[in-house]
Amino acid sequence: MNKRVLEALKRSRYKVVTDSRELDEIYRLRYNCYRAEQSIPENETGMMTDAFDRTENCIHVAVEVDGEFAASVRLHLVSKLSVASPTLEVFPEILDDVARGQTVLDSTRFVISPAARKQLVALHFLVLRIPFLATIFYDIDLALAPVRAEHTAFYRRYLGYEAVMEPRSYPGLEKPIQLLTAKVKEQREAVLDRTPVFGLVNEIPHSNIAFPDLEGVYAPSKRNGSEAA
Repeated sequence: MNKRVLEALKRSRYKVVTDSRELDEIYRLRYNCYRAEQSIPENETGMMTDAFDRTENCIHVAVEVDGEFAASVRLHLVSKLSVASPTLEVFPEILDDVARGQTVLDSTRFVISPAARKQLVALHFLVLRIPFLATIFYDIDLALAPVRAEHTAFYRRYLGYEAVMEPRSYPGLEKPIQLLTAKVKEQREAVLDRTPVFGLVNEIPHSNIAFPDLEGVYAPSKRNGSEAA
């Protein structure tokens, strides 16, 4: 699998998206992916977006394949400076961890174009690298994965996540979501031993991500001096 992921990385680029037109591309990609699984109702805009897309602690990262957005994920960096997070709206118990000074990464809107998935079987690994690298760059304590029940096995096997709460209704989605969490600093070494490509791949420079500095919006557990993950 690592070999297939490396080959996919060579064809792909990561991009932190801020341009409004490109964000619309992501919202359309989301809509098409969620509609394909009948997870959301139809709407006239052909887009899937909400107020959490525009919070200051939100980062949109896309995966480009052959010059087009093939996948994307939305990240919310939660700390004492900002607790805006869609998952914390549904599972507010996690706010207790934030109150104790922990930092949290909330990864949502994980989507992959069906056409791109057929071309690159390993594409889901490329998308899951995004939150994993973000936990390193932002020195995250606790990572959240709000997922459907059928996806929990993958997160447990490859990333060391554990189910902490029973499935609940999630705003805007037709199917219930279960919350998985990972104490990423404790799990990181085991994850990289099992799947090294989740980490930095210096021989493929464009496989790394230029995460933005969220100074004033996010307060890490300790200062990270890296400019990119």
